[in-house]
Amino acid sequence: MREHEYLQSLHFNCIRLPDGAGVVNMSLPIVLAIGDREKEEIGASPDVALHGPDGGVLAILRRVEIYPHNKEERIARTWGTTAPGLPYVDEAIAQAGNWLIGGDLEVIEPIKYNDGLDHYRLSPQQLRNEFDKRGADAVFAFQLRNPVHNGHALLMNDTRRRLLEMGFKNPILLLHPLGGFTKADDVPLPVRMEQHSKVLEDGVLDPETTIVSIFPSPMHYAGPTEVQWHAKARINAGANFYIVGRDPAGMGHPTEKRDLYNPDHGKKVLSMAPGLEKLNILPFKVAAYDTVAKKMAFFDPSRSKDFLFISGTKMRAFAKSGENPPDGFMCPGGWKVLVDYYNSLQTEEAAVATV
Repeated sequence: MREHEYLQSLHFNCIRLPDGAGVVNMSLPIVLAIGDREKEEIGASPDVALHGPDGGVLAILRRVEIYPHNKEERIARTWGTTAPGLPYVDEAIAQAGNWLIGGDLEVIEPIKYNDGLDHYRLSPQQLRNEFDKRGADAVFAFQLRNPVHNGHALLMNDTRRRLLEMGFKNPILLLHPLGGFTKADDVPLPVRMEQHSKVLEDGVLDPETTIVSIFPSPMHYAGPTEVQWHAKARINAGANFYIVGRDPAGMGHPTEKRDLYNPDHGKKVLSMAPGLEKLNILPFKVAAYDTVAKKMAFFDPSRSKDFLFISGTKMRAFAKSGENPPDGFMCPGGWKVLVDYYNSLQTEEAAVATV
């Protein structure tokens, strides 16, 4: 981003289009930080090459401008706090350079991670082409950073049913797991993608009406500010319905025993955010394990004692200990992927301990 774009994103959560053609939502700035040494090396050069890990040139920034990186202001305006312990701040901002560089981006080569998952990394245009190929007349997106359990699947399948009842003939699900930075205790992307494939293999989700693609953005855990970016990115990819749950992109306060954000504000903000008018927000129905029916079901407050809530933390604890969750919580193939992953971690830890 150039400085005028960065300031609009930071202060207004949107960017004004040229010639007064309206605004686009842009709640998270997309910036590249550099240090004093890089700034000095660039000097008065108008163009800068951007290199990949192997040294190859991926893109060129044309007519560059360099401006100060006020980290404290960026953190305060993005997260609403400068409290210590914000995961993405610690990972990517606190130690970043004191300058930001922007310009006109000329892409030469698409980014490849060479991790065996690049076939899942579809660009917005590639996704739109796939939706057209499948004859979609509605696209509903679901983002998650956890393995898919049967409660998630219930919600996604029920959403498709609702869209069919609304008159759509072929709604397509975009299952769009987050593929960038996540907290250390989250399940790694390769494991999640293997688990998602088992969910399709086991028929929990229909492969004919589901497209699985990695959303390469890092997770900021910035609550209502970040969820606007998640929604805007899905509009770019061709989605017109977006499933939103409780406390989207939220987290616990890093220094106090409370949520950092009001759990209901994410979906409220999405319904009012400028530039997101084209997206239909579908509120997340709460699903839990029904101990009577022995399956995941939508929560019924009239018999709340019959429901068991299994959080992502509790799910990971089950897998780590080798304890099976209740029958019907997750498809067997998907659960085995998680158990195998945590078993491999314990084997590695034991090997290190004996060295």
